[in-house]
Amino acid sequence: MSPRLLHYSDIENAYDDPDRIGRLAGTLTALSDDDALVVGSGDNTSPGVLSLVNEGRQALDFFRAVDTDVETFGNHDFDYGPEATHDLVADSPQTWVSANVRDGDGRFAPDVTEPWTIRDVDGARVGLFGVTDPKTPSINPNATDLHFGEPIAAAEDAVAALRDAGVDYVVAVSHLGRGDEELAVSVDVDVVLGGHVHSVVEEWIDDTLLLRPGVNAAAVYEVELGPDGPSATRHDPMDGHRNEALADTLRDRMAAADLDEVVGRVDEPIERTNSAAFRGESRIGNFVADAYRWATEADVGLQNSGGIREGDALEGDVTIADLVSVVPFQEPVAIAEVSGAELRDVFREASGANLAFGELDWWHAHISGASVTWDRSEHELVDATVDGEQVDPEATYTVATTDYLFHTDHEFPTLDEGHRVALHDTQYEVLAAYARSVGVDPSVDGRVVWRRD
Repeated sequence: MSPRLLHYSDIENAYDDPDRIGRLAGTLTALSDDDALVVGSGDNTSPGVLSLVNEGRQALDFFRAVDTDVETFGNHDFDYGPEATHDLVADSPQTWVSANVRDGDGRFAPDVTEPWTIRDVDGARVGLFGVTDPKTPSINPNATDLHFGEPIAAAEDAVAALRDAGVDYVVAVSHLGRGDEELAVSVDVDVVLGGHVHSVVEEWIDDTLLLRPGVNAAAVYEVELGPDGPSATRHDPMDGHRNEALADTLRDRMAAADLDEVVGRVDEPIERTNSAAFRGESRIGNFVADAYRWATEADVGLQNSGGIREGDALEGDVTIADLVSVVPFQEPVAIAEVSGAELRDVFREASGANLAFGELDWWHAHISGASVTWDRSEHELVDATVDGEQVDPEATYTVATTDYLFHTDHEFPTLDEGHRVALHDTQYEVLAAYARSVGVDPSVDGRVVWRRD
């Protein structure tokens, strides 16, 4: 036998599906033994419906059920502020490792976190350290009081300390997303257990095994740290047995949240997949953008693709809980005033080629009241209209969008706090009001058109 790692990450909305979270826990428990460490690589407390209601503390039910050993922070683990994160960590059964998150002059929560940890497993010494995306303060307004150090330098210090301590294996527990690749190339680690980017990844980079298990309990990776190097087996949690006690606990939490009011009905299921969020115009994106524009009477509704969370399709009766799960953030809808020239820049910034993260073929804007034509081969905006008329560079337009976009430089940098002129209700409240008044029957009608030649 050799020591094993059981890896999960980015649970997020899975808490809102008691069957799914129960099967994830059941899978981990079935695989676990004295020769295994259960490891999470971030965004395992938030976002989601139950997370919003419980400020992430519903995750404690899961952590205790699977007896997690080691965890690091994702950007969403700070959704309710550093104090709430500290309290949750203090009540968790696992060791939280973080080599690059700092609070003032010292490590964040030094009384309840460690930069790295060493575990004796099946006759081997396994060292694990954690690193988190340094862009977190600019993509999570509730983390702006924290400092996230350069992760490669922090990782080098952690690896040096662990190697000096005589460990047999070094494992990076990473929430860097695409930065995992640089980490694997730059630092002497055996395995990178990654997260943040929601695609499932299993690849070798030089002599380092890099894994990401996707979002919402898409996969569990079982890693064997053998004498000839690590090897990985992917497990689908939905094929496993369900932890009934955990599923029942989450059902009770959902009932107590009192979000079961039916606000609309969907006859044709509305997909909430990665493709629906990031590959162009979609019904779910149009629904959200239409709701923003309807509620505020703005010229344009705009929703960033990353703000629409993946999950089960909307179908049949639609409840407030369903709509919270689409945009599970305590963020208001905001109204901006921009010139036509600036609006065209906003549309350009929707291309994955112009994003600071993600994939080149992503499209990062769902829009209402407007249409765009984008040349995917040249990465150029060909045409843009509002209310059927060409965008006038000298005119002023109002845009209704999530307030988050005014806090980040990584998405739609044209929109800054100087453009914001008003705030409206919380996102999901806007969706609920729209569903009650207008209904939930979006269509795809040519708002985003690709030109490839």
